[in-house]
Amino acid sequence: MSLQEEIKNALKATFPVFSGYIVLGFGFGIVLHSKGFGILWALCMSLFIYAGSMQYVAIDLLSGGASVITMAITTVLVNARHLFYGISMIDKYKKSGKLKPYLIFALTDETYSLVCTEEEENSHRYHFLVSLFNHIYWVSGSVIGAAVGSAFDFAPKGIDFALTALFVTVFVEQWMTSKDHAAAIIGILSSVFCLIVFGADSFLIPAMLLITLMLTALRFIRKRKGEKADA
Repeated sequence: MSLQEEIKNALKATFPVFSGYIVLGFGFGIVLHSKGFGILWALCMSLFIYAGSMQYVAIDLLSGGASVITMAITTVLVNARHLFYGISMIDKYKKSGKLKPYLIFALTDETYSLVCTEEEENSHRYHFLVSLFNHIYWVSGSVIGAAVGSAFDFAPKGIDFALTALFVTVFVEQWMTSKDHAAAIIGILSSVFCLIVFGADSFLIPAMLLITLMLTALRFIRKRKGEKADA
């Protein structure tokens, strides 16, 4: 597939993320500015941290004068799910060569949802384009939000709900484009179960562990069935 075709396909695939990242990034920029941080902060945080939920959390940590240790521990806890994303992408990215460091860095929730559910194998260049476009969307939204926040008086209350709205949008898009809903159903049921058992403040990591366990078991079962069918 030519580079032009891959760019076209990547733009088409990332359009739902574009609509979400621009709005979510805009909200982040607004909230960041309301706490006294300017456009340069928005640019650097979105360019180098590039973690939507953690960036929202980091605003309060920075404005509250949190220690480096506190910020480091919080970052690990908030982004612990990325460890599981990375493990599941080892085989897909193992031959990506020079692109691998950026592919690893840019593996956000939304990018993961796009590349992990592909029904056909795409090139690593395509994966890079998807990751790059999503990164550009996020940085652009953040900078625009900070710029608008500096020019107008915006009340940031409720804006961070855009993060939840984006996750819902990505989930619906993934559900509609995928024929196999087993992973999505496992994710929902596992999250609800852990939410009930552990509570809203502590359910994320147990949910990710349970989802990983369930998906591993599902893969093993399907592999065994495939081996029996071939036999």
